[in-house]
Parts: sequence; C-alpha cells; structure tokens
Amino acid sequence: MWGTLVNALAVIVGGSAGLLLNKKMPQRIQTIYFQVIGLFTIGIGITMVVGMKHILLIVMSLVIGVLIGEWMHLESRLEKWSESLKKRFQIGSEQFSEGFVTAFLLFCIGSMTILGSIQEGLTGSPDLLFTKSLMDGFSAIILASAFGVGVIFSSIPLLIFQGGLTLLAMAASSFFTPDLINGISNIGGILLIGLGINILEIKKLAITNMLPSLVVVILLIWGFA
Repeated sequence: MWGTLVNALAVIVGGSAGLLLNKKMPQRIQTIYFQVIGLFTIGIGITMVVGMKHILLIVMSLVIGVLIGEWMHLESRLEKWSESLKKRFQIGSEQFSEGFVTAFLLFCIGSMTILGSIQEGLTGSPDLLFTKSLMDGFSAIILASAFGVGVIFSSIPLLIFQGGLTLLAMAASSFFTPDLINGISNIGGILLIGLGINILEIKKLAITNMLPSLVVVILLIWGFA
C-alpha cells in the first residue's frame, strides 16, 4: 500500500503548495507542464510494451475489449457520472466542489491508477504509483492554485479507490502467472501511450472504452497460452 499512501501524501503536499500560490499559474507554465507529462506518459507506455510475447492475443484483447467498451458506452457513462458528481457536490463553496471533483477525476479515473494498483498488489512494486504520485503532486499544485482546498480533500477518495484496487489484486495474487502479468503490462503500456497522446492533444482517443482489454487479456492468456 506504499504507492497509494505516497500518492495521497503527494496530493496533500502539492495541494498545500498550490494554496500558498493563491492564484492561477501562468497559462504558458500549465501548457509546458502538461506537454512534459504527455511525453513522459508515452515513454512509460513504451517501456511496458517492450518484450511483448503473445502479440496475437494482445491484439485480440484490444479489439474485443474496445468492442465491449463501446457496447457499454463507458466513455459517455463516465462523462455523465462526472456531471452527476459535480451536481451532487454543489453545496457550500462552489470552488470547493469544483476542486474536489476535478481532482478526483484526474487522480483516480485513469489507466495509470488501475495499472499501478494492480502492479503493486501483484508484484509488491510501487514504482508506477510513485511515478503517478510525482505527476499528481505537480497537478495538485496547479489545481489547488485555481480551485482551493477541495483538491486536498480529494486524497480521501484516492486512498479508498486506489487502495481497494491494490488489496483486490493482492487477494488474487496466486492466479496471476508471469505470462498474465506480462500481458496486462503490455495492454497497459498501449493504453498509456494512448493516454499520452490525449494529454498532448494530438488526437482524442477513447481510452476509457479500451479498459475492458485489461480483463480480456487475462482470460485469453489464461485460456490459450
């Protein structure tokens, strides 16, 4: 659970630093920062794709997974859920609600959250979550300078959501063979490359609709490999 704990602490520290700034960062700094994050995310994805073994099964997993995601309308449902959260939290300070919801979606709803939690639960390595912590910490500075203390409070659902995923992966550790772990890592790397493309605004990819591929690859490798 070290990865999740450090991640939550990074959000708190970064959010506190953002509050001290007491105003928005210049637009040029935000733009350059997210460009660096986008490139770094792509770099992480590439390292996870290297050493791919079951290429055909990986491709099949992506195709089947994205069909399932499109059928379930995951992307649009996430957008609707985001809107409902924003409406539900419209109590008290509007800035608090905006900061809390925006930070929660950024820190908790993403491929790196799922992949990092699974990696720590299966292998005990928090490396990916440590990397995510660095990214979230800097993002928290920017968000808190704009939205205020609500960003810091987003560390609470982050602990619950991300920690729960890690515990779930730990409970199923005996099921995950090296082949399965490698397959999940390969799919995750491809999704991270796509996420980096989104961050760089090169092209909008429906990464959320591809998330079922992480489940499909487990079934295919377990069944055929």
